[in-house]
Order: sequence, then structure tokens, then C-alpha cells
Amino acid sequence: MKAFLAAIALCVLAIGSEAKVSGSGTTTRYWDCCKPSCSWKENVATSTPVNSCSKDGTTKVDPSVTSGCDSDGTSYVCNNLQPWAVNDTLAYGYVAASFTGGVDNSKCCVCLKLTFTNALAGKTMIVQNVNTGGDLSSNHFDIQIPGGGVGIFTRGCSTQWNAPQSGWGQQYGGVSSDAECSQLPEELQAGCHFRFGWYQNADNPNVNFEQVTCPKELTSRSGCANNNF
Repeated sequence: MKAFLAAIALCVLAIGSEAKVSGSGTTTRYWDCCKPSCSWKENVATSTPVNSCSKDGTTKVDPSVTSGCDSDGTSYVCNNLQPWAVNDTLAYGYVAASFTGGVDNSKCCVCLKLTFTNALAGKTMIVQNVNTGGDLSSNHFDIQIPGGGVGIFTRGCSTQWNAPQSGWGQQYGGVSSDAECSQLPEELQAGCHFRFGWYQNADNPNVNFEQVTCPKELTSRSGCANNNF
């Protein structure tokens, strides 16, 4: 019996180890205003999905409300899911992530330590995975930065904030200077300034990543926690 229980324990440990992710990856940036995919109950393995918000970006809405990037949708990403600096070498934020390439909801709400390896060497971000997308590659982290470009979804920021159809600045890449952050609504400007401050306007830096326990500073904003690994 003891041997049987020991075998079960080893299996549980093995499963937990396999569930943990780490390696090297790439980053991009975006802010498309869409409801995050991890805001759908069907996509998360937790009791509550990521918060989504009404047009004001602060009022929480039911998880069943359709994304504002759809023709009849009224649910958007919440304003507070933007990055911020903790100190000169550490920042917190949120990402769309895929570990397998394409749509990958398997790690909704987990947190990751991103250690920059080329540009921004010596700096680290701890991020929570709140979204995914069909255009993501394997081990790809698309950092949510207001004014970072809307990418393939051009409707969200237009319907939420009356932004140009292709978003603020370029559709891919976003605004090109700190001064252009003034084009964004005041609620999103801090995250835009982050890119030209702490983030040094780095252009898609590479990272090493490892899965970590989510800080409360991240889960208190997102409303979702997944530390089951």
C-alpha cells in the first residue's frame, strides 16, 4: 500500500513538473482593446476568468458579454491591465501568450518571469497571461502596452475610444514617440509612457521565461489566478 501511494505521489509530482513552462522566447507589443480570450469562462481552469470591462474600461461586465471587437460586442480589456514599473529593473504587466503556436488557452492566467536577453538586458518583467491569438508563434509573448499597435483586430479601440480605424500610430507597432502618447485617452497614457520610459522603446526583445507564482499585484487587477502547477 505504501509503495502504491508513493507511486501516486511521484506521478503527481511529474504531472506538476510537466505543467510548468520555461525556455526562451520572443516578444511583441499590442493594445487592441478587445476582450481578452482568458475572460471567457470556457477558456480558463479557474473559478473566475480574467475581468473584462464595459466601454469605460473600468466597469466590470459579465464574462458572457461578447467582445467589442465583434460586430455586436460591448466587452473590452480593462484599463488597468497595462504595464507599470516596480523599480529600475523590474516591471509588472500582462501578455497574450502562446506556447504551442496559434490559439493556446492551456495556460490562461498563469504568470511568467520574462528575463530580457538582448535589448533591456538586466531587466525583468513578471507578467500574467490573459490572452492568446491565432497570429502568435511558439513561446511568443505579446505584451499589452497601450499605443503599441492594434494588430489584426482593428475594431476594438475604434468602437471603445473612437481611435482611428488602424489604431493610434501604425497598426503594427503603434505610436512612434512618447509625445504621441497624448493621442490616447488619459486612462491609457501611463502604459504608453511606460514603453518610452522603463521599456526604453525596445523593439521586440528576446527573453528567457519561467513560470512563477502570480504576485497579488497582478491577480488583484485581473481577477484571475492560476497557480496550479
